[in-house]
Amino acid sequence: MNKSWFFLMRILFLLLLLPLASLGQQRTSLDNNWEFLKSDLGSAWEAVRPVAKGSSEAVPHWSKVDLPHCYNAFDAVNPNVNYYQGPAWYRKNISLDSVAKTGRTLLHFEGVGQKAQVYVFTEKVGEHIGGYDAWTVDLTDAIARFRQSEESKRFKGKIPISIRVDNSRDVELLPSDLSDFNIYGGIYRHVYLEQVPNSYLKQVYSNAVLEENSKKSILNLSADIRTSNEGETVVVQAKLYNPQGRLIKQVEKLSRASERLEFEPIVLSKVDAWSPENPHLYKVEVNLKQGDLLQTVTQNIGFRNFKFVEHGPFLLNGKRLLLRGTHRHEDHAGLGAAMPDSLIRKEMVVMKEMGVNFIRLGHYQQSPYVLDLCDSLGILVWEEIPWCRGGLGGEVYRRQAKRMLTNMIQQHNNHPSIIIWGLGNENDWRGDFPAFEQDSIRRFMSELNDLAHRLDASRKTAIRRCDFCKDIVDVYSPSIWAGWYRGSYTEYKAESEKAIKDVRHFLHAEWGGDSHAGRHSENPDKALMQVQTGKGADERDGDASLYGGAARISKDGDWSESYICNLIDWHLKEQETMLWLTGSAYWPFKDFSTPVRPENPVPYMNQKGVVERDLTKKEAYYVFQSYWTEKPMVHIYGHTWPMRWGAAGEQKMIKVYSNCDEAELFLNGTSLGKKKRNSQDFPAAGLRWESSLRPGENHIRVVARKGKIVVTDEITTLYQEGQWGNPASLTLREVSDENGVVTLEALLLDKDGKRCLEAKNIIRFSAIGGGELLVDLGTSSGSSQVEMYNGRALIRLHKAKGKTIVRADVDRVC
Repeated sequence: MNKSWFFLMRILFLLLLLPLASLGQQRTSLDNNWEFLKSDLGSAWEAVRPVAKGSSEAVPHWSKVDLPHCYNAFDAVNPNVNYYQGPAWYRKNISLDSVAKTGRTLLHFEGVGQKAQVYVFTEKVGEHIGGYDAWTVDLTDAIARFRQSEESKRFKGKIPISIRVDNSRDVELLPSDLSDFNIYGGIYRHVYLEQVPNSYLKQVYSNAVLEENSKKSILNLSADIRTSNEGETVVVQAKLYNPQGRLIKQVEKLSRASERLEFEPIVLSKVDAWSPENPHLYKVEVNLKQGDLLQTVTQNIGFRNFKFVEHGPFLLNGKRLLLRGTHRHEDHAGLGAAMPDSLIRKEMVVMKEMGVNFIRLGHYQQSPYVLDLCDSLGILVWEEIPWCRGGLGGEVYRRQAKRMLTNMIQQHNNHPSIIIWGLGNENDWRGDFPAFEQDSIRRFMSELNDLAHRLDASRKTAIRRCDFCKDIVDVYSPSIWAGWYRGSYTEYKAESEKAIKDVRHFLHAEWGGDSHAGRHSENPDKALMQVQTGKGADERDGDASLYGGAARISKDGDWSESYICNLIDWHLKEQETMLWLTGSAYWPFKDFSTPVRPENPVPYMNQKGVVERDLTKKEAYYVFQSYWTEKPMVHIYGHTWPMRWGAAGEQKMIKVYSNCDEAELFLNGTSLGKKKRNSQDFPAAGLRWESSLRPGENHIRVVARKGKIVVTDEITTLYQEGQWGNPASLTLREVSDENGVVTLEALLLDKDGKRCLEAKNIIRFSAIGGGELLVDLGTSSGSSQVEMYNGRALIRLHKAKGKTIVRADVDRVC
């Protein structure tokens, strides 16, 4: 066939599709051009009443916003206030062009925190409780009634929509305010207007099975249909496309007003299996046609099987896979929970590039785009409902938990990445209710476990840290925080070996510790000498506090990146020898905000991430890369360590993290020799050198080889000889000026002008004038109050016309 004939046929094919497309489902994004009010109204009428300029009805004043939007984007980490928990309103007038003249008009929310009520003009048309599961409101009848009203003329053909959201404290709702994360408010995910037939697909279920020890694969398809008239017949068609986009199967069925439509199973003799290395995705397309309207629902699926060996490893498609995991909160600097898709993708790609093949989504259902990315990037998932801390509430609380579990499983059933449904986290943590009854928690956990298995028998259930419920679920994670909340990190392997004997299926979720980005130490393990060992490594309520109790690193350590790199390095080298281990998940990938940690170096931040809240990589990121990735990499520890210190001629360790076979280090142009990588040679897998540094500037360069591939890295560091005295002065200097943003550095000096390199003073920044400090971001360089890192702290300023005076004050001496 010649090219001209091919293109002619292609154009004809597209033209034939046009009538069908014109009949198709309309799905319109409603993310843009909303108005927002961060307070309550007396009634929905106040959002839509006629307002003359300058009249009393012109208050309160609304602001312009786009969605996703979180109204705790900044106050969640403001060191001077409690973050706002209360009602707010959003409003928008929808063009009639977007509203169906036939069929049903639906408003679909991917997530609203935490309670929501939806109004068409002043009529409440729907509500939802739960900040993390998707939900839909049918606007059709209310729109019809509004069109017939006199008030509709005032809106000139548009439909006024108002939404009241509320994240007020309420112990009878999940999650608990004792949870170690903010209960955000806002419409912080996408909103869509959907036009569908009168009878439409509410939910499609795709269960793809790759039979164990068999080449046969089965796709079980079903759908929930909302019917407008009893006995009405609709045509439902399903198509299956392979990863290359070729149609490989098509089935069709008539439905008569049934709630659940079941297709005959689709059996395939050969498929491309889904795995982290090769995340092959098939596409399911389900079409429902009624009259002149066509609704299309598409889902990505993958064929794989998995198994947790009793007291043993994890198998995927019949082969052992060590789950190399982390955790994620829906949280980002300056945005709170309202992360755009582009930023979510960037975060997940950076995670995958670290070598992650598993993630626990803590501690709630997250944006559906996160799961789409896990499918396409090849990241296995533990997703859970937000039953987190506080105890167990009453009937309203329990109904919400079951509803959220049902919605999570039904809405996310198609994702091949998901292998575990999480039922709870730290459910042994009391505090929200006067009574704490283990028996009641056990009974309810059993109800959730049974519900999850009824809804989806193909996946496992799991919880973390609730020992009196560990026998109920399929997979259990005890609390093992070796080297942070209790004990030494050298106890990690022994503690894990004890834990795996207590449960059928063990997976270690949550380990690690806090690190204050930019803080480094010449002797990071010094505090370990004070810590008692042999008493376990679990996290206990009291041990999580920074006050009182026995010595522990979380309270008595230096919170340096140097220490956390050692802790992670030890865990990862041990995991390579633990052949029975299913895997683990480091807590978490990214620093996130929390209301329960106001005293941390960056106030209201959990700083256990390997990247900061704005995705700036900490040194720990590269430790993971050196163990978990194949692409050759090399990284000299200390890119954010501008000055080291010690006596004249003192030997200093220079560490290199790499997955290469061999590395050679150069100090000030002189080779310090070559080293072979050995993962069991702690620290840095043997890639460490001892040498003295000269006073002033030192240039360090490494050349690493993996086969024929050569990679390099280099840094420049200053060296300060001798000991400094007590802090005597604070200086503030300009470091850079780029694109209208000035970076300033505060330095703490002794009376002789030497830097106080172990100082942890609290610094407060303020500004007067036209410029604006970039603060309340929850980062080490984006907070108006922050503990110094090695006697320094950074802050940035948006310049403006005229003068701006920036001030730095030392709050207390550490």
